[in-house]
Amino acid sequence: MSTTTKTSWLNSYSTTLGNDEVFNPNNEVKGYWKKLFSGFDKLGENGLSGRQKDIDWLLLENGVTYNVYNDPQGMHRPWNLNVVPLIMHQNEWQNVEAGLKQRAELLNLVLKDVYSERRLIKDGIIPHEVIYGHRGFLRQCSGIEYTTEKLLSIYAADLARGTDGRLWVVNDRTEAPSGMGYALENRSTTSRTLPEMYSKMNVSRLSVFFRDFHQMLIDSSPIKRDNPNIVILTPGSHNETYFEHAFMASFLGYPLVQGNDLVVRDGFLWMKSLQGLKRIDVVLRRVDDAFSDPLELREDSHLGVAGLLDVVRRKNVSVINPVGSGVIENPGLIPFMPAIARYFLNEELILPQIASWWCGQEKEKNYVLNNLSNLVIKRIDRTNRESIYFGKFLSLAELDSLKEKIKERPYRFVAQEQINFSTAPNLLGSTLTPRNVVTRAFSIASGNHYSVMPGGLVRVAPDSKTVRVSNQRGGTSKDFWVVENQPVKEDKNRNWEQKSSIAISGLDDLPSLTAENLFWAGRYVGRTLVNARFIRTVMRQLAMAQNMDTKPDSVKLQVLLKAVTHLTGTYPGFSEKAKEGKPAMENPYEEMLSVIRDKDRVGSLAHTIGMFSNSYYSIRNLWSSDMWRVFENIQKLWQNFQDEENPSILKILKVLNQLITRLIAFMGLIEESIMVQQGLLLYFIGLQLEQSMLAITKCRSLLAVKYDTQVEYDLLEYLLTSHESLNIYRYSYRSHIQLEHVLDLVILDVEYARSLTFMIKRLQKDIARLPHSRKDQQLTNYQKYVFSAFSKLRLSESSKLCLTKTKNDVVREDLDTLLEELSDLLYKTSQSLTGTYFNHTDRQTQMFTQSFPI
Repeated sequence: MSTTTKTSWLNSYSTTLGNDEVFNPNNEVKGYWKKLFSGFDKLGENGLSGRQKDIDWLLLENGVTYNVYNDPQGMHRPWNLNVVPLIMHQNEWQNVEAGLKQRAELLNLVLKDVYSERRLIKDGIIPHEVIYGHRGFLRQCSGIEYTTEKLLSIYAADLARGTDGRLWVVNDRTEAPSGMGYALENRSTTSRTLPEMYSKMNVSRLSVFFRDFHQMLIDSSPIKRDNPNIVILTPGSHNETYFEHAFMASFLGYPLVQGNDLVVRDGFLWMKSLQGLKRIDVVLRRVDDAFSDPLELREDSHLGVAGLLDVVRRKNVSVINPVGSGVIENPGLIPFMPAIARYFLNEELILPQIASWWCGQEKEKNYVLNNLSNLVIKRIDRTNRESIYFGKFLSLAELDSLKEKIKERPYRFVAQEQINFSTAPNLLGSTLTPRNVVTRAFSIASGNHYSVMPGGLVRVAPDSKTVRVSNQRGGTSKDFWVVENQPVKEDKNRNWEQKSSIAISGLDDLPSLTAENLFWAGRYVGRTLVNARFIRTVMRQLAMAQNMDTKPDSVKLQVLLKAVTHLTGTYPGFSEKAKEGKPAMENPYEEMLSVIRDKDRVGSLAHTIGMFSNSYYSIRNLWSSDMWRVFENIQKLWQNFQDEENPSILKILKVLNQLITRLIAFMGLIEESIMVQQGLLLYFIGLQLEQSMLAITKCRSLLAVKYDTQVEYDLLEYLLTSHESLNIYRYSYRSHIQLEHVLDLVILDVEYARSLTFMIKRLQKDIARLPHSRKDQQLTNYQKYVFSAFSKLRLSESSKLCLTKTKNDVVREDLDTLLEELSDLLYKTSQSLTGTYFNHTDRQTQMFTQSFPI
């Protein structure tokens, strides 16, 4: 295919497939593509490649990811967006939009009928096996009446341009359609990267669609009020589209919850928060149907809410989309859609469909069996994602095996024509190359009709030979521009109108799992920082011993190494209880390397960083962009360090310095991202608690035993150094380092922010702001423990803590006893807080077992 245009990018772009988005049926370049390529010509090769690099950088900086299961690159794969958008003119899109509205309405009527009168089956429009043989049909949902005007609130269709030049419907998505958030992120990134072309091309804006989406959720509330309580239910941070769940929660301002955050009481759905139970009106569901209610559906599910369906029956909550909607995500319905359109609407389908044959009919089954090598075979449900067979790629033995499966249960299979969908230009390096594209378009209920996103999520095949276009299989994405003839007006006010004022969210809007993750986020970041600083101090001493070519057998170094084991909990480590094999003390570098880099060793720095990463990723909807950037820098730094073989001590020290600096920056940004009463309070409590407990362990390891004067002096200096308190000690006391002064500064000082007394005082103040702390005049157990710890510190005197019982004793018993008691009190505080606010053990089970095949 060629063209006479003078546009240089077009001169270098060609396709032999005969069906490309750039060209019309006469092999002429469409006008709006000429306009885009003209803009690319102004950028030049380096300019366009530079814009692609800008996109890659923005997505990485914003932490846009797609979770790919068992991916060797790691689970959180960066989202790939190509700089070249897919373009369609408004004149063509209007017909597509009308077809999507019609199809959404049809599937809405099918869904209503399937779970109520079932007229389609009674009147012979569709065979009963298409519905009852589909694993998505849930008899528990039969007869449920809903409060929303449209039962199907969100509908997505996968579209591709067929050989006739029209867009065809390839798949329907109704259960919990994903991609809306990615489409919005694609638009945000592309419009920032190609601002001049975005404005000149008159691209339709997405803001009206998302305003309608927001209003749809509000209107879905069973109790009609301006500001219902809405949550987004996610399976968790390991779900493939978790980024989108977090992104939409942040974009819409709704709590992101998991199943354990919600509970059914007295026929209503409630969210567990620190303040107590808060009634929920609307659930935007991203959990699969069968996993939504372990009481009535899959008992082994930990993702849903026990009793959810009963609350829906009582019309006390709206679930979007309703549980059971996966049954119409059914390619077995495609052959019957023309008849369904005539039956319900007396209309013909506006959008053509891919030719399909349901094998439950004898004639169609025989056709499929006789033409298997030319067809694509699917199950009528998507429960097993790998059960898609491309006949032309199967061996004779595989074809025979598939024939037997179809003959055994023909109603479970549907065959579709295998065709080459259209291609579109994709920038690869400095070359525009055609790649197959599939577009996911979105419709939402808006009153008594449907509203369609002007655009959608475009997925691109990773190479020219790939038949299936899928993100799980390495595909990339594009922004989808629906262009108009007239300039598009910018939204002057992007804020959605509210009919009444909204109170600032607080602890009662904080889901319990989010609160727990914030608490542990504080603990893990505190643990990572304290351990990294102390390990850095120890590694410096090992480096000095290595430089002096001496054995690390000095008393002070042995004390430091044992302190590493106590601080990290990596027993037996350097402790005296190590008996099997060579004691770690004989090869301290090897043991320290394990303590630093072994991610499978509980307590190691690598393991702690992994826990830190998991806790923060689980609450990423609360983050600012700057937080994510620093977080990603920490991940890259540590991953590069883990990949390095046999790092030197100097290399380790360099990495620890960079890690500590980035952790401090990250901690500073946390306080800018979340308000105290929106969850930052939990982070502060976790941080102060962890740092206090580690400070106790460190002081007890280094100070409880009396050593020779020089050794003790060095240990005091190491303590101050690892505590980042050496300079302030010198400024405050202007003398040689003395134990009494160190105890005053590090343990007993009421004003010094790093002292144990100050941190426990801060902890005492923060936990007093928790809901249960304010209910009555009596102290909670956790308040009592912290109050007791603070009192013990205030009653202590450094001069007495320095002493031993007799001159011959080596243990400072008063100091050791105080630190032991403080450690026990803080441990009890942690247990009490967890039991009071983070207890998720309440679980309801079925009286009998039901089978839900995977």
